[in-house]
Amino acid sequence: MSGAFLIGVIIGAIVLNALHIVQFEAYYHDRIELQAKLLQYEEDIHNLSQYKSQHTVIKSIKLRIEEESNEAARPKLDAMTQSELLKQVREDLSILIGQSIYDIDSNAQFARKILDKKVYRNIFDQDYTIELKTVLLVDNTLQVWMSVRKYTPPPS
Repeated sequence: MSGAFLIGVIIGAIVLNALHIVQFEAYYHDRIELQAKLLQYEEDIHNLSQYKSQHTVIKSIKLRIEEESNEAARPKLDAMTQSELLKQVREDLSILIGQSIYDIDSNAQFARKILDKKVYRNIFDQDYTIELKTVLLVDNTLQVWMSVRKYTPPPS
């Protein structure tokens, strides 16, 4: 009888611990997403306050990962990987902030050439390559749609 009670206590502790781990992991992923959003908002506020008197410059950048119709081509990205990838691309495109909106044509082509098939290495032990699909400027915000694929090195 006491053996059955002891086994029940152990199984109950295992289930409770598993539930706690799942809940903690969900909180951790939410925290990572919120930190990325907070960083983006702080950067946007800084840029908006810096360029508030200039009405013809790019003040912020919004990045979107495009959903592809071919699910096999696009890797499943978790929130942390997506956040880190967007952070690194945003750093690469930050040179466009403060640039004139009338020069967007040359700047967009320049950004496309720089980032075309660029490999972002070691993002949570994976390598990814991005491809810019659309670059659009609306209300002093540069919006960029891109596709993400896992990088496979060419055979040597």
